[in-house]
Amino acid sequence: MARVCEITGKKTAVGNRRSHSMRATKRKFYPNLFKKKIKDPETGLVYEIRVSAKGLRTLRKHGVV
Repeated sequence: MARVCEITGKKTAVGNRRSHSMRATKRKFYPNLFKKKIKDPETGLVYEIRVSAKGLRTLRKHGVV
C-alpha cells in the first residue's frame, strides 16, 4: 500500500541526506500517516482511511472526526 494521505494527497518526497562534508546521498521523507476510522452518517458504514496529521486537523475543522 502506498504511503499517501487520502485527504491532503501528501506522499513520500525525495531529497538529499547531507553528511558533515556536505556529500549528498538520496533519502526519503515519509508523511506522518495514521489509520483513522470514519463513520458515514447516512449509511452507518465505518471506513478506515490513512490520513496525515494535517489531514486530521482538516477533518476536525470540518466536524468529521
